[in-house]
Amino acid sequence: MSGDLFIIGASGTKAYRAALGAISENIANANTQNFNRRSVSTRESLASASTMLLYAPQTSFGGVDIARVNRANDPYLDATARLTGTALGSTTSRMRWMSDIETALDDTDTGVGHLLSDMFSGVEKLAANPADPSLRTTLIYGMQRVVDAFHQTADGITDAQAGIATDAKNDVLSVNNAVAELARINTNLLRAQDGSANQAQLLDSRDAALTEITKRMDMTVAFGAGGTVELSYGGATVLSGAVPTAFSVSQNADKTLALSLAGTAVTAPGTGSIGGLFQSATVARDRLTTLNSLAGQFVTDLNAWHAQGRTDAGVAGGALFSGTDAASLALVISDGKDLAAKSSDGRLNGNLLNISSVRGTGSIEQGWTSIIAAHGNLLNGLTAENTATQNRDDQARAARENVSGVDLDSEAADLLRVQQAYSGCAKIIQVARETVDAILQIM
Repeated sequence: MSGDLFIIGASGTKAYRAALGAISENIANANTQNFNRRSVSTRESLASASTMLLYAPQTSFGGVDIARVNRANDPYLDATARLTGTALGSTTSRMRWMSDIETALDDTDTGVGHLLSDMFSGVEKLAANPADPSLRTTLIYGMQRVVDAFHQTADGITDAQAGIATDAKNDVLSVNNAVAELARINTNLLRAQDGSANQAQLLDSRDAALTEITKRMDMTVAFGAGGTVELSYGGATVLSGAVPTAFSVSQNADKTLALSLAGTAVTAPGTGSIGGLFQSATVARDRLTTLNSLAGQFVTDLNAWHAQGRTDAGVAGGALFSGTDAASLALVISDGKDLAAKSSDGRLNGNLLNISSVRGTGSIEQGWTSIIAAHGNLLNGLTAENTATQNRDDQARAARENVSGVDLDSEAADLLRVQQAYSGCAKIIQVARETVDAILQIM
């Protein structure tokens, strides 16, 4: 009997020591990202058996065995969290760059739109007193400020394009690193014993790598033997077993982005942070194209208006501006005497009064208002979308956390319960030892 007690007590202390280790691991990693709660399952020892010696029934007990280390998770909730993370990655990425482009467009007092209005107001003020040299100087200064504003806006959008490309390269590098990590994890998962602590840790690492990938692009995920994972994108294999395939990203001539897999062009991601960057690059190109078109119209309209007038010397007005886009836009004149204020019929302010010809329907000002309105509407819609995706992601992660996360109150209660069981098993060993001692004393 004492032998049975030693075996039972020893097996119990071993099992409950493992359970204490799992609980301690949970408590220590309560705030660790991508950690899934652990628990230990036990089963009746296979050594327990009923025997008959000399036809006399005997009963022996073998105690308890550790069955496996459990990792709390729900594949459906994990997949949902990955999907919501992909959507959130897209809107967050687009929000950042659409906000930067809005800043570059600068619809404030120092932006193109307001400075255009100030410049035209300067023309109207000069029309009231065309002989005032200070008003002419002020008007030329106002024209230069418009030119500078075009430059600043173009530079801001160009900087955004460069930043988008840099972010895309960094995100693609992160995806490649995570895919390579998954290849290593796949190899180790095939070697890991099912139900072991090592397997649970590898599965945590697997899910962490999947999160890094799916928040950046919409990848198809499939699970295989032992928890291994296979990845594909657009029908092409990205990861199979321990063999990863690398992505690369490049800028097109118009500063939009192109994605390749193992050197072969693939379609742009529809979502994820990389998908958001691809969409942002397209919007940045469109805004810069519109800005350049407005700059070209500004040169054409203002030069045509000025050419209709006459300077104080009776000479036809020359070009006010040069350039074909926002970056190359430049003010040509610098002397107020070169302003063609007169009309061809000799009125001193005739051409100045005719400035309204470039301010009607289809004018530069109207074009600028359109670009600001279009981008503002886009950003407003994106803000609402980002709020919705953030809420969905929070809900998905909370649902997953309820299943796989650590509840410190529950762990504390389990800790006390298992400690008592461990102490009970230690007491069994003590009783067995005392029994043996008593038998030896009798002998």
